[in-house]
Amino acid sequence: MMAQTTQNDYRECQRVMRCASLDYTFASLFLPKNKLPHIEALYALLRIGDDRVDLPPKYFPSNRAAIEDWQQSYIHAFEQGDSPYPVLRAYLNTARLFDIPQEIMQPYFQAMTGELSVKRYATFQDLLNYVEGSALVVGRAMCHILGTHTACVSDAYPAADILATAMQLSNFWRDVGEDWQRSRRIYLPLEDMEYFSYTEEDIAASRIDQRLVNLLEFEFERTYKYYEAARQCINLLRSGRLGIMSSIEIYSAIMEEIRNHHYDVFHRRNSTPAWRKLFLVAKSWNQVRRLM
Repeated sequence: MMAQTTQNDYRECQRVMRCASLDYTFASLFLPKNKLPHIEALYALLRIGDDRVDLPPKYFPSNRAAIEDWQQSYIHAFEQGDSPYPVLRAYLNTARLFDIPQEIMQPYFQAMTGELSVKRYATFQDLLNYVEGSALVVGRAMCHILGTHTACVSDAYPAADILATAMQLSNFWRDVGEDWQRSRRIYLPLEDMEYFSYTEEDIAASRIDQRLVNLLEFEFERTYKYYEAARQCINLLRSGRLGIMSSIEIYSAIMEEIRNHHYDVFHRRNSTPAWRKLFLVAKSWNQVRRLM
């Protein structure tokens, strides 16, 4: 049994996750119940860091000061074995239980700090370099929490990287307008924008035309390849296969929703409707059964 304080810490993590992501929250319902609080702790740790970079700082002079404070608080939690922050206390407990190395989050903090000054990515490879910190740490930590059939947990990292990359890319394409409005940030690789003759001025004007359609379809096709590769790696997991397969299906469906809404990535946040999520979970169940 968890101590009451620890239970309350995990409840705070659950609150953070449910407020931040409907898609992730829905998919998490199909993860093992005994692992879910730990996944919520992981998500909350990263969500708070993301918000300290993206949102106007409330208690700090700048976003840089806010994310640097979160990084130092993370380090101190591991050094001291405790923290004044409920989310960090919960994650520290999770890291101890599942042997998640402290240094696994180092690329994440580097990416978050770098994001304050880098708002354009010249090539797709440059974007992937950013994803290494912003998303891959999630999949790698999840390997520890869910367990793997590999000799060492780290042997499953490459497979987890594929899925984390796919999900992050889906978010990038969905949030083109939101990222511009919030921070004038563009995740579409500049080389791809140039190839399809779509400009920053077009993004600023929320312009939807055939150039944007061609650009997004190009990005969709490369993203689908990551999802297909991720489906082939589900068997590496000891637990949570249905939840992870559901995440694959729900997040990959974001791109179909963008198509359904005529490629409007400026005036709406394209997400998978509830009825379709249920269909995709059923599809995921059948896929997981066939893999057994």
